[in-house]
Amino acid sequence: MALNMRKDLLTFALLGIFALAIIPQNVMSQNVASIVTPGFFDGIKNQAAASCAGKSFYTRDGFLKAASSFPKFGSGSAVESKREIAAFFAHVTHETGHLCYTEEIDKSNAYCDQSNKQYPCVAGKKYYGRGPMQLTWNYNYGACGKALGFDGLKAPETVSNNPAVSFKAALWFWMNNVHSVMNQGFGATIRKINGLECGGKQPAKVNARIGYYRDYCKKFGVDPGQSLSC
Repeated sequence: MALNMRKDLLTFALLGIFALAIIPQNVMSQNVASIVTPGFFDGIKNQAAASCAGKSFYTRDGFLKAASSFPKFGSGSAVESKREIAAFFAHVTHETGHLCYTEEIDKSNAYCDQSNKQYPCVAGKKYYGRGPMQLTWNYNYGACGKALGFDGLKAPETVSNNPAVSFKAALWFWMNNVHSVMNQGFGATIRKINGLECGGKQPAKVNARIGYYRDYCKKFGVDPGQSLSC
């Protein structure tokens, strides 16, 4: 009797640990979905022209599926979660022209860092901006492809022609480069995404990003915090 009781207690404890392990991701998914409502997502995309490639390519469902692969995105307190999601979409809006562009307009630059031997450029391929976060440079495509399961060096176009990969690539970049500085304020996220705009070099672009961020924070009912500019 005592032995069976101990086994039952052990089984119950293990089940409890397992349940605790899976709760954060489920809570995250529901939380992000409740913030990024159809109205919010479409409110961004509807500002793009009907002829935009992104109008049919970028979807809320695609974003939510991608977000489910990154449980730490939008995690933390309610304020932290809303600020991070607002920051992410502020940059996405700026980079893609309200979810209009799937690729960079100027495709003349190959963005090939010849010094990077880990992810060497493939002849004939260019690593200009693609996807919601406009992923750029061979080393980012190589590392992103390795993490997500596609050949980023030989097929960088996957980021702009595969809906299942596109938002995942954006969130991969965000979680590896931007997520950790959210506690420093929105300005720190600008430096991580395009530091060349900072220090008074391109104030109009910086102010545009800040404007989107303020707007989305207002929509989410959260204060944008301090240190908004870079």
